[in-house]
Amino acid sequence: MEPRLPAHLEVSALVRQVSAEGGFAMVLRKGEREAGTILVVIQENGANARVYERMPGVDGSRIWHCAKRQTNENAEEFLSWLDRRGSQDGDLWIVELDIANGERFIGLTDKQG
Repeated sequence: MEPRLPAHLEVSALVRQVSAEGGFAMVLRKGEREAGTILVVIQENGANARVYERMPGVDGSRIWHCAKRQTNENAEEFLSWLDRRGSQDGDLWIVELDIANGERFIGLTDKQG
């Protein structure tokens, strides 16, 4: 199992990296400071949102995967899904990144997962 960076430090680093590269980053919900789960919402110019979450792999590592995608047809349902996740997990962090190819900030290549 990999050592884990405290959630608040990881979130802070994401926000700083995106801002330094000219993007917009915002913490939508603060979770448990040390070990909270982190959801990363990535979009470009306020559109094409994707939610990434780390899940345990078979080898014990934690890998990012796309948990939800927003489309024109499900925009309202997408936001409701995020609200529900936040209300179900008091430890959850939700961070929004608005920058081209935002997946690179979580170690993924363009829109994989």
